[in-house]
Amino acid sequence: MAGHSAFKNIMHKKGRADAARAKLFAKLGREITVAAKLGMPDPAMNPRLRLAVQAARAENMPKDNIERAIKKAASADTSQFDEVRYEGYAPGGVAVIVVALTDNRNRTGGVVRSVFSKHDGNLGSTGSVSHMFSHVGEIGYPASAGSADKVLEAAIEAGADDVQSDASGHVVTCQFESLGSVAQALEASLGQASGVKAVWKPNLTTPVAEDNAETVLKMIAALEDDDDVQAVFANFEVSDEVMRKLTAA
Repeated sequence: MAGHSAFKNIMHKKGRADAARAKLFAKLGREITVAAKLGMPDPAMNPRLRLAVQAARAENMPKDNIERAIKKAASADTSQFDEVRYEGYAPGGVAVIVVALTDNRNRTGGVVRSVFSKHDGNLGSTGSVSHMFSHVGEIGYPASAGSADKVLEAAIEAGADDVQSDASGHVVTCQFESLGSVAQALEASLGQASGVKAVWKPNLTTPVAEDNAETVLKMIAALEDDDDVQAVFANFEVSDEVMRKLTAA
């Protein structure tokens, strides 16, 4: 019976992982289609599309899926998507930025507003919290890509601004405008990245107590679960002790 239960648990976890992966691929595919529709369908001639394809490849999105998303841009049936940024606060004064691609602003805005309200947050106007963040590019590499010195040298040659290395891997930071070219240069010297993305990086973090931390995490998870939401960024900081308690709960 225990073995059967363990099998069910494994299959349940696998099902959740597969669903999360499918959702991620759908969001990556949407960005590729929008990028191709806004410019040339050739990544070499379209910086936004090149970046979208780099991000998809870093997540091991199948080549066929990428090519299908690019071709979809030429279809007359493709919806017109707009990029929208929502800004506001979660409990504890945590600043939150939500980036979405939507073909219906009213629908997406309603969902985002509802999530903020349900989790005791406040949705503000565009620009209300973004001044507390820097819009930059992040390129991730596993520890196996090389030593900290090797990655640092490659990052400097590629035109990056900073590198953070530890036992889990390397994170290269660069200007948002140069993300595509830096990622391309790093791939030539270090191989395929484990992540390529534009992020809103907080300039200062806000410590969050245990009573607010769980609500903030649930709020972010609810926002990320929406199909229209591409990414969520927040400036909260949770202590290791609080995180252990939340993980054990």
